[in-house]
Amino acid sequence: MDKVLRRQKIRYRVRKNAIGTTEKPRLSVFRSNTEIYAQVIDDANGKTLVAASSKDKDISAQKVNKTEKSKLVGAAIARKAKDLGIEKVVFDRSGYLYHGRVKAIADGAREGGLQF
Repeated sequence: MDKVLRRQKIRYRVRKNAIGTTEKPRLSVFRSNTEIYAQVIDDANGKTLVAASSKDKDISAQKVNKTEKSKLVGAAIARKAKDLGIEKVVFDRSGYLYHGRVKAIADGAREGGLQF
């Protein structure tokens, strides 16, 4: 099976259970070959509440590897979410394996104070 189709099937299966509400929004992760993006989404209203990526100026200035940048993105998204009063989120790995950079984002967000 094609890699993209396989990930899409996994993504739909994960998304069935990971639904963001106003009280507990969804922390969605997108991983490209070079960058990583995270956003906190309220699915009830269809709005992105906060977003962070490895392209942010303070993160891209760091000279570290991609996994460590992912941890910084997780910490940044947690800091921005805490400023809005968001404590709990549902983690949406978007069909990626919970390993490497995706796990690093989750760890960074947990250390920043978000609860999954």
